Amino acid sequence: MEAEAFWVVAAGRGEIRRTSLGPVAPGTVRIAATASAISRGTESLVFQGRVPPSQTEIMRCPHQEGDFPFPVKYGYCTVGQVVETKAAALAVGTRVFCLHPHQTVFDVPASQAVPIPDGVPDRRATLAANLETAINALWDAPVLVGDRVVVIGGGLVGLLIALLAQAVPGTQVQVIEPMAARAEAAVDLGLTVSTADRALYDADLVVHASGNPQGLALGLELAGFEATVLEVSWYGDKSVPLPLGEAFHSRRLRLISSQVGSVSDRRRARRGHRDRLVTALGLLADPVFDALLAEPIAFAELPQAMARLSAMPVGRPAVTVSYR
Repeated sequence: MEAEAFWVVAAGRGEIRRTSLGPVAPGTVRIAATASAISRGTESLVFQGRVPPSQTEIMRCPHQEGDFPFPVKYGYCTVGQVVETKAAALAVGTRVFCLHPHQTVFDVPASQAVPIPDGVPDRRATLAANLETAINALWDAPVLVGDRVVVIGGGLVGLLIALLAQAVPGTQVQVIEPMAARAEAAVDLGLTVSTADRALYDADLVVHASGNPQGLALGLELAGFEATVLEVSWYGDKSVPLPLGEAFHSRRLRLISSQVGSVSDRRRARRGHRDRLVTALGLLADPVFDALLAEPIAFAELPQAMARLSAMPVGRPAVTVSYR
């Protein structure tokens, strides 16, 4: 069977390449993609060739082909339907989520295809990988009843974290986001949005998700005594200066990182990667998440769309790709 896949072939340039699939192997399923999502932060860095040499192995995604910087087939938010199966666990017609690059048809071991609950549309289900990141972040730095939480950066991961934090009773959650389209999406989610000059001080938890080092500096300023500043941005090869003088030590701040590649140590003994993904897919039954979705782009237009998105991250934060 012939399939098509999106490849990054040079800094700022992608192309659609054809590939051939052999017979479906035992224990494997063949999936026809219906939708995928672009994880803007990570995929933009990959598209620009900014994965540091020290991180090339850590940043490999499941079913990646090629090596960093180029050419490389990269991505991890794909939804599709089983069209052929050599595994008893999954029947033809089952809708599944897979950590797989953007490709029209592909084969994966049945254990890596997670069924999507009824009532979760395909486009919304593509959010599962980013929602996993948000879940892991709040396992790393839990929100307690009545906490004051500031999320700096209203991109997809930032808004997902804010939405989960707001579900904890008594919390006061504020999103700092100057971009109008992202602020509008936050309001549609029922979140409180502000600008940096009107930010909430003395926060119990500050989550930085803007990808801008100035946002992290602001987070240190907003955190209260013995508060936690959680860094979920990834900067690739960019150096990040921080103001660790002034009140950083006297306020006894905790600056910690969160990354989805490993399950948080607070849950690692009892939860695996699949458990976390199943949790994310279950949460996506709530239609409130649709406020995050931008208009879909056609798979054939992905090379031009990635060039635009990596240069100027405008619009609703969740960009999905349509395969039909």
